[in-house]
Amino acid sequence: MWVATVLHRPVVPVPLFFTSHLSPKVLLKPKTFRFGFPLPSLKLKASATRKQLQTQEPDNEGLRNQEKSDDQSFDLGWLPTFPHVLVASMSNFLFGYHIGVMNGPIVSIARELGFEGDPILEGIVVSIFIAGAFIGSLSCGSLVDKLGCRRTFQIDTIPLILGAIVSAQAHSLNEILLGRLLVGLGIGVNTVLVPIYISEVAPTKYRGSLGTLSQIGTCLGIIFSLCLGIPAEHDPHWWRTMFYIASMPGFLLALGMQFTVESPRWLCRVGDIKDAQTIIRNLWGDSEVDKAIEEFQSIISNDGTDVNSRWMQLLEEPHSRVAFIGGALFVLQQFAGINGVLYFSSLTFQDVGIASGALASLFVGLTNFAGALCASYLMDTQGRRRLLIGSYLGMAVSMFLIVFAINYPLEEDFSHNLSILGTLMYIFTFAIGAGPVTGLIIPELSSSKTRGKIMSLSFSVHWVCNFLVGLLFLDLVEMFGVASVYAGFGSVSVLSAIFAYYFLVETKGRSLEEIEMSLNSNMRGGGR
Repeated sequence: MWVATVLHRPVVPVPLFFTSHLSPKVLLKPKTFRFGFPLPSLKLKASATRKQLQTQEPDNEGLRNQEKSDDQSFDLGWLPTFPHVLVASMSNFLFGYHIGVMNGPIVSIARELGFEGDPILEGIVVSIFIAGAFIGSLSCGSLVDKLGCRRTFQIDTIPLILGAIVSAQAHSLNEILLGRLLVGLGIGVNTVLVPIYISEVAPTKYRGSLGTLSQIGTCLGIIFSLCLGIPAEHDPHWWRTMFYIASMPGFLLALGMQFTVESPRWLCRVGDIKDAQTIIRNLWGDSEVDKAIEEFQSIISNDGTDVNSRWMQLLEEPHSRVAFIGGALFVLQQFAGINGVLYFSSLTFQDVGIASGALASLFVGLTNFAGALCASYLMDTQGRRRLLIGSYLGMAVSMFLIVFAINYPLEEDFSHNLSILGTLMYIFTFAIGAGPVTGLIIPELSSSKTRGKIMSLSFSVHWVCNFLVGLLFLDLVEMFGVASVYAGFGSVSVLSAIFAYYFLVETKGRSLEEIEMSLNSNMRGGGR
């Protein structure tokens, strides 16, 4: 995904299949209250009257500046959609929390459950999460097609809540494995679901900025879990409290989704045009209703009325191209080394006197959070493609800076400080592009009918690559040294920038339907 996970020594995932055959017809029109903000104009303007301005001296610099300031608009067009996206992003907060929750307490868990000192079993406990996430990612596309986003969110809270409670009450290895597997299953569904929901609900103009809320949520979840985990250093049973706390956001998410809107695009696909019009009017404004519905129906008439897509459709153009791009982006993201850098960052901080792993992780988390905040502004101003290219180039420079600090004869303190600078630069540049853009641009490029399946495939690739990097990183460091491995990460980052330059189109300021029409050779009116 657009985030990094704690490095581990994983094992092969346990096969499990999670499917649902519920009919969407039962769940089409839940009669519930919705978030809403009556902002029909979407802009607030304050300006001086022309008569007042004409009475002033023409050479008065202060008044000219005042006129410029008064004429500025305060754009609040994102506000009606914000609470819906915020609730959905709570899923990413849970993701971040579960990344950090095993960072320190794994030692206490191993001691209490009787597998302390066994690195294989410790690796299984950590990496069973990835096995569940892989299965959850694969299943999400079918669930979204059948049930829509809101109901899938709510159903997905079941394994998240149960997994957290089972983990908290675990008294054996098998019980903690079951809990972590359930949590991973829920997280796998959510990592696919959140970017789909945001891309389909957010207005075109603000889709990029709102999309970064998922990255911000993940960062906040990691930081919160790290801060909450501080007592674990003194209380060997604190890990149970941390898992109990992990169940609370699941309840809040299930409740919060009852007050959010369904994707208007999914409602159109299942024939609920009236509700789709209401949602568009409330979130995007009256002026967007007719245009949006016309675009939705144009896409539907081309794709057919069948709501469900087939996996084999991903072998057809233009879906195969987007599926290839989605998978490749996650392969490149993971092999650019984010998890390896995060793992080795604690050792890098130790070299400059920061012995506390929790404190080092907090520095990393805050840097990641700062980058995500910058991305929220840059996404809709600079565009996805430019941001992704710049991000990977910045990551490459950071890696080569660390390689320089390791290989060349520099004063020891200066070398360590240079390594710290390179590490933080790498994490920051990852957070402004390679992290959030990757998860956002794939649903933007995907067609309405195959979006769920393409996202499922792409994130499944993400989890496999995450597993492989965790499995191989330490062995590669032992064989070739840190500098050589980091040089490899820098080279992959350069390759990723080249890939983005040649294979990606800019999606900023274009509706999902406009992007789909431009990529689909069977539809007229397309064009870049």
